Amino acid sequence: MEHPIPGGLRGEKEEEEEERVLVSEHSWRPCPTARRRVRGCLEWVKRQLFRVGEDWYFLFILGVLMATISFTMDIIITRLHAAHMWLYREIGDIGVLKYLSWTLYPMALAAFSTGFSQSITPHSGGSGIPELKTILMGVVLEDYLAIQNFGAKVVGLTCTLTCGSTVFLGKVGPYVHLSAMAAEYLGKMRTTVVREYENKFKQHEMLVAAQAVGVATVFGAPISGVLFSIEVMSPHFAVRDYWRGFFAATCGAFMFRVLAVFNSEQGKAGQGGCAPSSPLPSLRGIFGVLTTNPSPSFLSPLPETIAAVFKSDLKIDFPFDLLETLFFLILGTICGIVACAYLFCQRWMMVAVKKNRLTAKLLATDKSVYTVLVVLLLASITFPPGLGQLMASRLTMKEYLTSLFDNRTWGLLALNASGVAKPGELWQEWDHPSATIYGTLTFFLLMKFWMLILATTLPLPAGYFMPIFIYGAAIGRLIGEVVALLFPRGLYSEGPPRPIIPAGYALAGAAAFSGSVTHAVSTALLVCEATGHLGHILPTVLAVLVANAISQKNQPSFYDAGIIVKKLPYLPPIRSRHIASYRVVVEKFMERQVVALAKGDGFQEVLVALDASADAEYPVVESTGSPTLVGTVSRSQLVTFLQSPEHTQAPQGEKLAITGTLGDNCAIEPIMLQFSPWTSLHQAYHLFQLLKLQRVFVTHSGELVGAVSRAEVRGENGGGKGEG
Repeated sequence: MEHPIPGGLRGEKEEEEEERVLVSEHSWRPCPTARRRVRGCLEWVKRQLFRVGEDWYFLFILGVLMATISFTMDIIITRLHAAHMWLYREIGDIGVLKYLSWTLYPMALAAFSTGFSQSITPHSGGSGIPELKTILMGVVLEDYLAIQNFGAKVVGLTCTLTCGSTVFLGKVGPYVHLSAMAAEYLGKMRTTVVREYENKFKQHEMLVAAQAVGVATVFGAPISGVLFSIEVMSPHFAVRDYWRGFFAATCGAFMFRVLAVFNSEQGKAGQGGCAPSSPLPSLRGIFGVLTTNPSPSFLSPLPETIAAVFKSDLKIDFPFDLLETLFFLILGTICGIVACAYLFCQRWMMVAVKKNRLTAKLLATDKSVYTVLVVLLLASITFPPGLGQLMASRLTMKEYLTSLFDNRTWGLLALNASGVAKPGELWQEWDHPSATIYGTLTFFLLMKFWMLILATTLPLPAGYFMPIFIYGAAIGRLIGEVVALLFPRGLYSEGPPRPIIPAGYALAGAAAFSGSVTHAVSTALLVCEATGHLGHILPTVLAVLVANAISQKNQPSFYDAGIIVKKLPYLPPIRSRHIASYRVVVEKFMERQVVALAKGDGFQEVLVALDASADAEYPVVESTGSPTLVGTVSRSQLVTFLQSPEHTQAPQGEKLAITGTLGDNCAIEPIMLQFSPWTSLHQAYHLFQLLKLQRVFVTHSGELVGAVSRAEVRGENGGGKGEG
């Protein structure tokens, strides 16, 4: 017969049993002393390593990781594109088969890029820079930087770039997005390793460094990568973030070039042990396993030393004449005007595609079908036996730049092609017997203008900086060739000949057009770092400044236009510098009907306020008769106040009689910043940008008179259209 155990004895026995279980579990762990010593050693090592700051290590990891991924993507893209070119050449002279091999390959890759990336996350399409600019301004976009999206964007971007110049898209924007996702994940790892709470300021610093890494690892240009990311991404930049961006960007750019050198040496070693027994490369040779002959003319080799990504042989003894500055200013003017036309047409196209019933339906339900139709059109136009022969369509994106930066004058080479030119040179792709180089460059510019605008509507991971960079180089090359044709001995007829160098105009055109489209001046330095040539830095800067002056006055930048079209909660820059814009004050556009609460309000007043507005926080005044602003209270606290036990348990008729007030039961946060009715629009705009504000209350002599949110500032600024 069992006797009942008293409650006190039962509790003591349960505690003894739990202690015995814990002791037994602990005693079964192997080598507890050794484990404690190892743990202590690891803690000591971590303290020594982090003595200089843990940021260095995570920034180094970020730079090296993104450089390795970028280089691996480039290798895969190069070999897949080489396989496409091999298939196109080996298929013979049958026109139908050559057309199918030219069109079906990019169609399949683009369709897979769209379907794969969109099936995993809807955030993988486009460049990602408009969304990143919005995030850096303090707006939270859910799951946009989640690491789960990383793989989808990498695979989709690789397939997009493998399409080559047929689709004519780039890598910079999506890779900045990839770098930001990696930085976000490394920031979470950092909080785990350091064992501290999540710090939003540290996360913001990592994202700022990630922007520079994304640009630097694509062009191998750390200095201009940092400056370009600052100009494009951040309206206000903290000086303390400079070293983080430069350090991470330098690590990434150096690692990228080291890998390029290693790959070049490996390619030489692979070619050195193989006899050229066949005039055509085999598939194994294309994929780097076995090379049977030198690289085809359409595959430019990687740099052999730690040099510029786009090597050029520009002469620096006499790069340009002083009078040529006038032509560079004309080039900047032309680039600025063309950039304004491009930005206007691109924004119009984005809106038209969304409003058109057929395209809107395809983009909503069958994105892959829309991609296939657009790529089919682009591939058909660039088919080499057709119109493609007038656009050098067999060249890759890198070969476009390499050919446009050629130091020689194509007009002279075309005249003496039989005795000077070597077969298989890149510039010969631009020399068509019936069109000349001037006709092919002009036709290229006319066709790529609308083809690039159409390609920007594709819902796949793609960048848009490299295409406009190449387009600007083509503008500069055409003007340089025309100037060289008009002045064959240079601008001075007397003395020794000083010939015009069209490649210098190509450098300035690439920087001016890409800078005017993105509203950035650092593209002048980017061109110099990417090519390793500083001889034309002065005329390049002048062309960039002129082009920016024209485009910034008339159109928002390419990325701001994306923000406007996507209706993201971002404040576009105030482009108007007229004196009248400085006279616009907060009183003219503030919200006057503000739902406010008094400290003595009870259940009924709080319930009415929550029903009347969905604001995240509510202003609290001293009393109904004295609207002196004393602080704010969050919506969550008001909901908790309504759900308090005395309110929930009281009968319906007695809830209003409960004496609990807002001031007694809720924590009222003090006001850190408030506007005066006479605060100017420019002051309010800069404070919203700098402090990442969402809403600010307006007071007059301490009394609440209104509120200003991002919507009012954006509306007064004309929604990005330059008004106000």
